[in-house]
Amino acid sequence: MDSPALYLIPVPLGDTPVANVLPAYNHDVIMSLRHFIVEDVRSARRFLKKVDKSIDIDGLVFYPMGKHVSADVFASYLQPMEHGLSVGVISEAGCPAVADPGADVVTIAQRKGFRVVPLVGPSSILLAVMASGFNGQSFAFNGYLPIDAADRFKKIKMLEQRAYAESQTQIFIETPYRNAKMFDEILRACRPQTRLCVAAGITCENEYIRTHTIQEWKKKTLPELSKTPAIFLIYK
Repeated sequence: MDSPALYLIPVPLGDTPVANVLPAYNHDVIMSLRHFIVEDVRSARRFLKKVDKSIDIDGLVFYPMGKHVSADVFASYLQPMEHGLSVGVISEAGCPAVADPGADVVTIAQRKGFRVVPLVGPSSILLAVMASGFNGQSFAFNGYLPIDAADRFKKIKMLEQRAYAESQTQIFIETPYRNAKMFDEILRACRPQTRLCVAAGITCENEYIRTHTIQEWKKKTLPELSKTPAIFLIYK
């Protein structure tokens, strides 16, 4: 930590204890920082208190990423680095800049030649791939699928075709309250032999990770997931 760096700080998924998913080194880095670029100030403050109760929250400076922050504003957030001070990036859960805000900040830091350091921590996407039994050498994260039902059906069919044609695991997510609907639509759109993995509440007490063929899933009942973040993976 001799030269200033932009540290990408992972956050536990859900209510998972910090010690269960973050190495001690992260604690040392966090305690060395005073400037944080965050997705949400309140949740960032809560996370930092969980990392170390003795942390002086009022002595820290928080810069909100927001949804409509311009590149110029992001660049201003990195000004402490011009004076030799490191800056941390914290999103709501998981790893910053991976299915979460932060990439724009990293882009500016790279352009300016600053050192960027990604810290080790939980990524629901990678953890889901690990537990699915699907191809871990070729996979694609597709984010949220279209909201329109017809477009979403076509997208699922397209992703399934890609899974077969390219032997590539296809990954996507949905807003928790629509998890059950997404599950039903996958069952309708995909071939009976296609495999589906539902990974929800990863690393949390209510963790649920199951892989079955579509035909097998049609004989099973999905647990209540309307309030649980879930990842869906399909493969041939």
